[in-house]
Amino acid sequence: MREVQRADDRFLTIAEGTSTRHSFSYGAHYDAANIGFGQLIAVNEETVEPGHGYELHHHADVEIVTWVLEGSLLHEDTAGNRGVITPGQAQRLSAGDGVQHIERNASDTEDLRFLQMMLRSDNVGEPSYEQRDVGPGAGMLLPTVSVVQRKARLLLARCGRGDMVHVSAGELAFVHVMAGAASVAEHLLNAGDSLRLSDAGAYDLFAQDRAEVLIWQMQR
Repeated sequence: MREVQRADDRFLTIAEGTSTRHSFSYGAHYDAANIGFGQLIAVNEETVEPGHGYELHHHADVEIVTWVLEGSLLHEDTAGNRGVITPGQAQRLSAGDGVQHIERNASDTEDLRFLQMMLRSDNVGEPSYEQRDVGPGAGMLLPTVSVVQRKARLLLARCGRGDMVHVSAGELAFVHVMAGAASVAEHLLNAGDSLRLSDAGAYDLFAQDRAEVLIWQMQR
């Protein structure tokens, strides 16, 4: 199975100082046929104006992976973790048996745009946190943060125009283009587009323009 979701076809939530595009059912948006894919249950692209963000709120039993596209994000949680995330860094919060956190735009002048992804978790204990630099410059299938979910891993492809990345086979793959344009088989994906693959075997990803692509490789 190959299923493309275009950027503008995602659910949209608008609130004071924030707007969110949802790849799956989330919040007030419900689609019984689109509640998740593999271990993924949320892929949200957030835009947050200066001076705004999300105040203290609760999560449990999920892995939360955050990738900043533009600007800087301030994170604080009740497990004592605090940090500012900028482009080129990946953050993982394993909520475990429960944690509360705050996410705000760390800038008073610039918009913040970030991708936040949630997965079902294998962590049944205390929350844990990781923030990691993902090397600058081009790279093929760079590892990012490790999630406490044995059936999923997240890779980053940074490609120059005309580059090709060969991706090994997996039971499930979720390919999300964050910047630029890339193609898989006959599918051209632009920024914000995603492709869901089931039992598709190995595949090649071609960069039609300079591109950054996140790839979740998952088992059922």
